[in-house]
Amino acid sequence: MPYATIRYAVDEAVATITLDRPDKLNAFNAEMHGELADALGRVGADGARALLITGAGRGFCAGQDLGDRRGDATPDLGDTIERLYNPLIRRLRALELPVIAAVNGAAAGAGMSLALACDLALAARSASFLQAFARIGLAPDSGSTWFLPRLVGAQRARALALLGEKLTAEEAAAWGLIWKVVDDAQLLPEATTLAKRLAAAPTRALAGIKRALDAAWDNSLDAQLDLERDLQRAAGRTADYAEGVTAFLEKRPAEFKGK
Repeated sequence: MPYATIRYAVDEAVATITLDRPDKLNAFNAEMHGELADALGRVGADGARALLITGAGRGFCAGQDLGDRRGDATPDLGDTIERLYNPLIRRLRALELPVIAAVNGAAAGAGMSLALACDLALAARSASFLQAFARIGLAPDSGSTWFLPRLVGAQRARALALLGEKLTAEEAAAWGLIWKVVDDAQLLPEATTLAKRLAAAPTRALAGIKRALDAAWDNSLDAQLDLERDLQRAAGRTADYAEGVTAFLEKRPAEFKGK
């Protein structure tokens, strides 16, 4: 189906979602939330084994489109979070395939949260990250208070959230907020190459890796050991594991099918 605020395509088992409101720096509105929900629901059914998210124009995502709230002096922002933002982050994190963010410009507010919710984030050298919430009298949402301390530590998370200062892509990489910085012209080519590499990997094993790493923050060692056992049991029964072992013994590249 055609979308008005995003672009969606699948090629070589890679689904690409491009936020497409460049005149608004790809800021979220209700229509974009609805279209993202629909697209994320299609990814698996369309045969994708990796997802790439980026933005059109000069920004990744500026967060909420505040123009949508003009004239409403006392909005129920908790309702907005509950209906739109929390479901988006939960859908994204629940995908059983790798998700890559290609941050091509400003990632601010919930746009920064969106990038952090992805499994791997690459950023153009000119990109920037901003916890903009305190600047307009709000606290961070869309998972930022969960992601930030886990990625950069408590002090840096507090500084980013309390001060609302812009972080360069180079600083973000040095702090561990993102995986890698690349030259602007190489962002999409490199992110696409990475997505294709992950799409050719054993998808169910990658899903298990994601699940285990997410659980590790809250599990005891004993609980994590039990989870690893269960995930390994499931992985050992996949066709991709059989192919991986056979390819290793035959000294050839494995051809994983995601099964």
